[in-house]
Amino acid sequence: MLLGYYMHDLGPFVFHTPIRWYGLAYVLGFYLTYRVMHYLGRRGLSEIKPEAVADFITLVAVFGLVLGGRLGFMLLYNFDEFIHAPWTLFMLWQGGMASHGGIAGVTLFCGWYAWKHKISWAGIGDSIVCGAPLGVFLGRIANFINGELFGRVTTHKWAMKFPTELLHEDFVKQGGDPALRDEVWQNGLQHSPDIIAYFKQHSDRLPPLEDILHPRHPSQLYEALGEGLLLSAILIFLRLRFPRLRQGIIAGLFFILYAIARIALEYVRQPDSGSDMIMGLTKGQFYSTFMFIVGGLFIGYGLIWGKSPPGRAEAKA
Repeated sequence: MLLGYYMHDLGPFVFHTPIRWYGLAYVLGFYLTYRVMHYLGRRGLSEIKPEAVADFITLVAVFGLVLGGRLGFMLLYNFDEFIHAPWTLFMLWQGGMASHGGIAGVTLFCGWYAWKHKISWAGIGDSIVCGAPLGVFLGRIANFINGELFGRVTTHKWAMKFPTELLHEDFVKQGGDPALRDEVWQNGLQHSPDIIAYFKQHSDRLPPLEDILHPRHPSQLYEALGEGLLLSAILIFLRLRFPRLRQGIIAGLFFILYAIARIALEYVRQPDSGSDMIMGLTKGQFYSTFMFIVGGLFIGYGLIWGKSPPGRAEAKA
């Protein structure tokens, strides 16, 4: 018999240091992508030489992922603030990154890099998509540690209670006290340990936290596996198992498989707000539908015009 649900009590900082888990996830994600691309380059399965991978990853991280992810968040999820205060685009320390924006930014940067170095855009894509989902995996783990982007209410035995639910409008929709939600907001309690400590400190007038929270899907962990670890494993396997597969097909499969995973897992993820719906789909699901088109174009290019990887001694950039 289930006696209780796990109460999320993790904080955003790495072992009480000034380093945030989210920032560490980005750094480790870049490093793992570098290792994967370096490995593929040594095997002749990438257009980028192993010695050029470090510079490429640095550039793609700054101009592709970070700027693309931030701009994507402002345009897709926070457009009103962006229009009225566009300088907030550069306030990265306040948080707010969109995976779709990051993917678009990386894709466009790779196109520019391919043009500049006169190499195959699709070929670059085939190698970077093998490692990039590992960054997605780590990012979703950081989301879980932060207690953000949690799932919908459920009664499954592996459900968890997230104190940060008190900051979400769904807390009131599920019957929670709006005055309590306002109190949490006004006291600047943004993380699970702070909220838990606050409730313990004011236990004489506040209800037990366990009684007012709802058990939810730990959807961040589902996404970490589906959009990250599993996707990377599939693409690396295909790249190694079929080394002569034409350029563009692996990249196209990434877009399609990511879209499938994202759309499916969004059904158990709590939307940020009720306004985050488009044509009956969450924004994450709606934006993901366009990835099928992009993936189809990459695969079509690969089947018609794509060449096989350059070979062990022919990597160019």
